[in-house]
Amino acid sequence: MPDVDAIVSQFKPDTLLCVRPSSEDPDWGGPGAVLNIGMNDARYVELCDQMGPGAAAALYLRFVQSYATHVARLDPDEFDQTGDDAVMALSQTLRAYEEEADEPFPQDPAEQLAGVLRSMARAWEGTTARLLRQARGAPVDAGLGLVVQEMILGLGQQGQGECGSGVLQLVNTTTGMPQITGRYLSQSQGRDALGAGAAALYLESDERGGALEDVAPDAFGALRAHAALMREKLREEMQVEFVIEGGQVHLLDGVRVSRTSRASVRIAVRLAQDGIISPQEAVMRIEPHSLNELLHRQVDPDAPRDVLATGIGASPGAATGKIVFTAAEAQASAARREPCVLVRRETSPEDIRGMHAAVAVLTERGGMTSHAAVIGRGMGLPCIVGASSMRFQTRKQQITAPDGRVLKPGDIITIDGSSGQVLAGQPAMQEAVLDDAFQTLMGWADDARDIDIRANADTPADALTARNFNAQGIGLCRTEHMFFDPGRLTVMREMIFAQTSQGRAAVLERLLPMQRDDFTQLFSIMQGKPVCIRLFDPPLHEFLPTSRTGQRELAEALNLPVSDVTRRVEAMAEYNPMLGLRGVRLGVTVPEIYNMQARAIFEAALEASTPEFPVVPEIMIPLVSACREVELVKARIDAVAGAVKSERGQEFDYRLGVMVETPRAALRAHEIAPHTAFLSFGTNDLTQMTYGLSRDDAGRFMSDYVRQGVFPEDPFHVLDTEGVGELLKLGAERGRAAHEGITLSICGEHGGNPESIAFCRDAGFDYVSCSPFRVPVARLAAAQLAIGHKIGD
Repeated sequence: MPDVDAIVSQFKPDTLLCVRPSSEDPDWGGPGAVLNIGMNDARYVELCDQMGPGAAAALYLRFVQSYATHVARLDPDEFDQTGDDAVMALSQTLRAYEEEADEPFPQDPAEQLAGVLRSMARAWEGTTARLLRQARGAPVDAGLGLVVQEMILGLGQQGQGECGSGVLQLVNTTTGMPQITGRYLSQSQGRDALGAGAAALYLESDERGGALEDVAPDAFGALRAHAALMREKLREEMQVEFVIEGGQVHLLDGVRVSRTSRASVRIAVRLAQDGIISPQEAVMRIEPHSLNELLHRQVDPDAPRDVLATGIGASPGAATGKIVFTAAEAQASAARREPCVLVRRETSPEDIRGMHAAVAVLTERGGMTSHAAVIGRGMGLPCIVGASSMRFQTRKQQITAPDGRVLKPGDIITIDGSSGQVLAGQPAMQEAVLDDAFQTLMGWADDARDIDIRANADTPADALTARNFNAQGIGLCRTEHMFFDPGRLTVMREMIFAQTSQGRAAVLERLLPMQRDDFTQLFSIMQGKPVCIRLFDPPLHEFLPTSRTGQRELAEALNLPVSDVTRRVEAMAEYNPMLGLRGVRLGVTVPEIYNMQARAIFEAALEASTPEFPVVPEIMIPLVSACREVELVKARIDAVAGAVKSERGQEFDYRLGVMVETPRAALRAHEIAPHTAFLSFGTNDLTQMTYGLSRDDAGRFMSDYVRQGVFPEDPFHVLDTEGVGELLKLGAERGRAAHEGITLSICGEHGGNPESIAFCRDAGFDYVSCSPFRVPVARLAAAQLAIGHKIGD
């Protein structure tokens, strides 16, 4: 405890004091200011003569009420006396204090000050306050400064000049645009003006009502000048708490203006453009994840929320729509131009078209890297997965919330993919904002960063989004999603039922022009930037119907007995398909698929290339675990390339690489690297195989594991730099040792996380690739790492 008598001795006798808390960041919270310390019966009598009984009683009453509730910790309801007669209210309050505290109100200013200081320290160290600070990112040992000031009363008798208090700031809290906002209230103290309603004045002249500028123009001019100087000297947009006494302006406090993410960007950019901070500091001031609020619609922070349940917010943004339970219903709803939310136990590749038609997705199962989560982020589609507290009854077409409410098709819900909340009804929304300030900030970020950022993009729409966000190419194009279009799905199934290599090749000839058109569009949109196409990856059984109805329809389409279709479906079933016949294993055993895709890629590259934007396609082999796999596939792709060059009479370049998704591929990278131009680490599957953990099922227990400290974070959400990271480092080191110029990258969902980007920079990777809507987040995070590294040097 400080020497309170020494503090009091710094002021003139009978001076009223206030104590203002000052934390490093106002967002961390803390106790409120306590005013009028030193008020007692004797001082009250003196002030009655100076300013009148009413004003003096108001000062004393305010202090007694604050002291009783915050210092003495008495019941606030006993000290809620209000009314027009301040003298009577003061008398009642002093009597209530003596009754509740069993002692008179303290009269010694030093005793009063000591009590206030103790109460503020106690409030700061309380359990609730500590938890709140930690939730807002404060360090465990965050401290609180306490400023003891002489009071400027803000109250006076008529004829003594304008007296009152108010709050002013120079920017709009929501947009960050220049705008003088705040309120002023005559004959008041502290922040009373903000809660005074119609009695408070505007600051600038305003047609809606009276203003401080009209009442006291000189004081307003001085106040505005002081605020501008504070902005310049403190290098920040500040909210100024002020008091006017006898027409003179006094600044009491200044705190950083509270702001939305949108406003944060514009404020930082304007400060840099005005020469107050550097562009690099502007970049450092924006938290990368906060950009999600600019890139997607959000539920209005002030809107009431009727929360039905909470799951895992797997793809940020918010959307409202009617519940549908199947992909077909989602497509029908979109055709009627009715927004819908697709509700599934879990999604599969067959749901892709339904996801494209829906405005949001809700699933019972899954985690941050489940199918719905990955596709949702890629499409910018709000998505909640792992909502296991709700009961999903898809056959009955209903879901039941934990509180018993039953939701059926057509009911309106809102998916808040940022918070993970499922909301009933349609709350107010805030629209996405990508304005000039955002573009300026991202330009500065690109000037600073030293690692490339690409996007994972599977469709022309994804590629266009990636280019609009200035991605430096496509780091992962998953071709399997192209085959689930109804017109292609039947052909794909026909290929699966073909009995010979020649039969499969003949069927795939019909898919060739479709694939070629897909790739041509991607190459054209990206305008010569690199496009990395992953060859076919999933097991073939995913393309076959599992229901009896679907099998009958397929039998009719292929003119086969239903029994033949059923036997084929059963024969292709696998106990663990994610570790079965997929990826490069398909390329080795069913080479016709990769042959067709390679030809489509090469022919598309020739069609899309221009002298200004030549196309050099990158072809990636998935799920490799042995060098011989690469040799076999590479030989076939080289042969296809030679054939296309001969047929077209044109030369072209291409780059062949491997997607490192198995621990063995990382460990044997020195054998694989000499055959490839790049190694791209697929951290989704690599994490899954390293942990022996299904990413689609981990959501059922992951929160318990994190809460009990088994894992510090969900390893599918935040890269495990110790375990998976060691494999990445080994693979990178061994790959570079065997092939010095090899390109290294990661293309899993971790690619958009600032923590993962930091790891990749340190490990010498050339680029990271992430979902299109995470590209701006990754660009900003990469820039901050580069700037921070230079500052550290």
